[in-house]
Amino acid sequence: MVLTGGIYLTTHEHSNTYPNKKISWRGTTLLLVIGIICIASTLRMPLTVVGPIISFIREDLGISNILAGFLTTIPLLAFAIISPFAPIVARRLGLELTLFLSTILLALGIVLRSLGTTGLLLFGTVLIGIAISFGNVLIPGLLKLKFPYQVGLLMAFFTMSMNLTAGLGAGISYPVANSSLGWQGALAIALILVVLTILIWIPQLKFNKPEPIVETTKERTPLWKSPVTWAVTGAMGLQSLLFYTTAAWIPEIYTAQGLAADRAGWMFSIMQISQVPMALAVPIIASKMTSQRPLVLMFTVFYLVGFIGVVMEWTSLAVLWMVLLGLAGGASFSLAMMFFTLRTRTAFEAADLSGFAQSLGYLLAAIGPILFGYLHDLFGGWNIAGWLFIVVVLILFLCSFRASKNEYVN
Repeated sequence: MVLTGGIYLTTHEHSNTYPNKKISWRGTTLLLVIGIICIASTLRMPLTVVGPIISFIREDLGISNILAGFLTTIPLLAFAIISPFAPIVARRLGLELTLFLSTILLALGIVLRSLGTTGLLLFGTVLIGIAISFGNVLIPGLLKLKFPYQVGLLMAFFTMSMNLTAGLGAGISYPVANSSLGWQGALAIALILVVLTILIWIPQLKFNKPEPIVETTKERTPLWKSPVTWAVTGAMGLQSLLFYTTAAWIPEIYTAQGLAADRAGWMFSIMQISQVPMALAVPIIASKMTSQRPLVLMFTVFYLVGFIGVVMEWTSLAVLWMVLLGLAGGASFSLAMMFFTLRTRTAFEAADLSGFAQSLGYLLAAIGPILFGYLHDLFGGWNIAGWLFIVVVLILFLCSFRASKNEYVN
C-alpha cells in the first residue's frame, strides 16, 4: 500500500500484471511490451524534430531566437506543471486509459502545431507537452507494477526506443523541411508513430481499472523531506536541461562553426543514436548494482570530454564529440529513470517520486533553451553559453552521485 494525501492506495494486481521472474514473450504480455515500446517512441520525437529546423520556422514566421527557444521550453514547462497530477489522474481513470487519452491528445497537438501559424504552433506545442507528461511520469510506475522482476530490462527497451526515434526525428526533419512538405511537414512526421501507438494500445483498455482507495489516518513522510528525493530531482532536471538545450541549439552551434545545415542536423541525430547502447545497457546494469556511482563517474567523463570538444570548436572531430555526448546522455537519462524504481518500494511510490522529480526537474530544464538563446543574443556567439554546459555537468555529477546511494525515499 502507498499513502498519498492521507489515502492508502492498494497495489492490487491487474489481470495483465506479470509478477513472475521470467517473462512469457507471447500473448497479452508481448502485446503490452510492444505497446510500451510504442508509447516510448512518441515521447521524444515530437520534440527533437524542432531543433534542426528552427531556422526555417524562425524565418518563415519572423520570430526571435528567444521565442524559437520557447518551442523547446514550452513542453518542459508543461512537464513541470502536469507531472504532479499525472499519478492522481491515473488512479482515478486507470493507467491504461490515462495513457491512451494522453496519446490522443498528443496526436491533436501535433496536428495543430503543423498548421503553419504562430498561434497554433505555440498552442499545439502546449498540448504536446501536456500529453508527453503522462507517459514520462506513468511508465516507470507501470513497469514496476506489471514487471516487478524485470524493471531493468523493460526500462532498457523503453529508453532505447525513445532514443532511437528521437535520433530519427532529428535526422530526417531537416531534409523533410527542405522538401516540398516544408517545416510544417517536418513537424507532422511524428504523427505516424502516434497513430500507430493509439491502435496498438487499444487492447490494453480491457485491463483498465481505477485504483481502489481505503481511507486511513496513518501519515507518510512527505517526499520533499527526503534528501534522496532532491538528489533524484536534481539528476532528472539537469540531465534534461542538457538534453533539451542541445536538442534546441546544437545544430545552430555547429552551423555557426561552419558546418552545412543538413550536416549540423545529423550531428544531433548521431548524438541521439549514440544514446542507444547506454539506454539498453544501463538500466539492466543499474538494477543489479548496490550503488550506481561507477555509472555516474563514467557518464560524467563522457559529458566533460564531449562538451569541451564542442566549446573549443574542434569541429573536425564533431562526430566523436556527438558520440561521447550521446553515450553520456543515454546513461544519465536511463539512470535518472531507474532512480524512480530503485529508490522506492512500490509502484505508486515510484509514480509519486517520478511526478515530483519530473515536475521540478523539468522546471529547471526549461531554463536551458531560453538561457542559451539569450546568452547567444547577448554575446553574439555561442562561446559563453557553451562553457555553461561544463558547469551543469559538474552539478549533475554531484546530484547523481548522491542519488546513487542505496537507500529509499522513505
